Amino acid sequence: GKDQARITLVLDNSKRGNRRPVQKIGKDQIFLTRVLRRDGKYWFELDNKAVTKQDVERILAKLGVDPDNMLIIMHQNMVEQFTVLSPQEKLRMVEAAVGLEAYRENVLKAQRKLTRSLSEEESINKLLESAEQTLNYWREEYAKLQEKRQLLAKRRFLEREFAWAEVNRQESTLNNMMAKREKEQQTLTQIEEEVKITEENLEKNQKHKENLKNKWKKSLENLIAMEREKAEKQSTINLCNQLLNEAKLIENSSKLKMLRVDSLNEIIEKSKQHLSLLENQIADNRSKMDILEREIEEYQTQILDNRVKLALLQYRIENLKANLAKIDEEIKHTKNQLEAAIKKAEDKGARIAVIKSPMEILEEMRIIDGHLAALSGVSDDVERMYESYSKLYLELKEKARQVAENREKALEEIKTRMQAWRTVIQKLLDRVNIEFRKIIAESQAVGEVKLINEHDIEAAGIEILVGFKGGKPVPLNAYTQSGGERTTATMSFLLALQQHVRSPFRAVDEYDVHMDPKNRELIAQTLISSVKRNSAQYLVITPSQITFAGNDVNIITVQNVEGKSIVREVR
Repeated sequence: GKDQARITLVLDNSKRGNRRPVQKIGKDQIFLTRVLRRDGKYWFELDNKAVTKQDVERILAKLGVDPDNMLIIMHQNMVEQFTVLSPQEKLRMVEAAVGLEAYRENVLKAQRKLTRSLSEEESINKLLESAEQTLNYWREEYAKLQEKRQLLAKRRFLEREFAWAEVNRQESTLNNMMAKREKEQQTLTQIEEEVKITEENLEKNQKHKENLKNKWKKSLENLIAMEREKAEKQSTINLCNQLLNEAKLIENSSKLKMLRVDSLNEIIEKSKQHLSLLENQIADNRSKMDILEREIEEYQTQILDNRVKLALLQYRIENLKANLAKIDEEIKHTKNQLEAAIKKAEDKGARIAVIKSPMEILEEMRIIDGHLAALSGVSDDVERMYESYSKLYLELKEKARQVAENREKALEEIKTRMQAWRTVIQKLLDRVNIEFRKIIAESQAVGEVKLINEHDIEAAGIEILVGFKGGKPVPLNAYTQSGGERTTATMSFLLALQQHVRSPFRAVDEYDVHMDPKNRELIAQTLISSVKRNSAQYLVITPSQITFAGNDVNIITVQNVEGKSIVREVR
């Protein structure tokens, strides 16, 4: 008849070793209260301070109590509900009750990690595939850029080669001009030497001619003198002959006359002798003069030839000097062109040996220009893009390798954790199965607790097999067994599990509704025996007849008398 009621639990928070279960509360006892009002509203208090349900659940969890797990606190009708649970739900409930959920969580964490790794690997592989396609495109473009750069480098080399080829051509032209000039200079020198010789010859010939002329003049003078003497001698002879003729006319001449005739004859004879000698001398002189005249004429011819030759040589000298002046002008112009060509070539690079002609080089440059025109659309940014995507691709590849390693590690981790989970669960169920068989055998039944689908943690579950009245063990469910059989089997499983449950407090409500008196008493005794084997506190609520008499238990009765609940403790 009250407006509200309250119930308080005293929780043991004393130290276990060096730690308290609830670290933030530094007391050995914690008072947890639930206040329930008539209108159905309720709240929780912790050491007389209001707290939320979540706070209560966190504190109870630290103490190992899960009020939502029916294997720890089994409310009314939960026995029936337990039978309709799937094997997977039963297994998860057992794991939570005995404190092995961390093993499952470890496996699930590893599986989630694997899922993330697989998802990440799939994403990275897609990115890697996309990056590879993009990289292939930029690789092709980069190859074009490399080709373009090679062509540009080759063209620059050809420009350099062409520049030095032009230098070679200018040098060759200059060398040819210098050789031509040298040849012309040699010719000029030879002609000048020839002029000198000719002039010397002319001078000699003139001297010889003058000497001959002088000789001829002297001979002429001698000839004239001899002719004069000849004439004199002839006149003497003629005169003497005339005198002789006159003397002959005078026959009787005197002795004196005879003497004169003899003298005249002697003179005539001597004159004739002398005349003969003169004639010979005159003839010799004339012969000498003829020879001199011929020699003079020859020398005159030579002099004329030398003068003509000198004139021709002077003409050639003038032409050669004009040619040399022209060549010198061309050499000067070519040197200027050569200096300009060398400067231009040096701007292109150091001198190289050139074996091709400028025309061949220009033809190669035209071909390269054609290729470059086809690659004109290739930008230098291609290299940056290619390097960027190459780096990205390598990073993705490395990341893919790492993700693959992580996947393998996750698989290995799952395998290891699955094995650890499977081992502890199998050991637990093996011990529970032994205890379950003992307990169920007291009810003249057979049974088995086993792990199914142990290789798949999501599909793994607990299968409870029972067989009553000599029947073959079949799975425990809501359709095969009777209500009492289901309750007996469920309680047998619950009792077999008790020594493994970590919660210091357990409760079960109306577990024996469908049991016959024998099984009710059997389960009650087994429950008492199980509680005595560990230090846990157990709360059993039953509307049935109490079968705990004589045991070290606290019995509280609640009786409804005229609408009021009367609470008594049986001592």
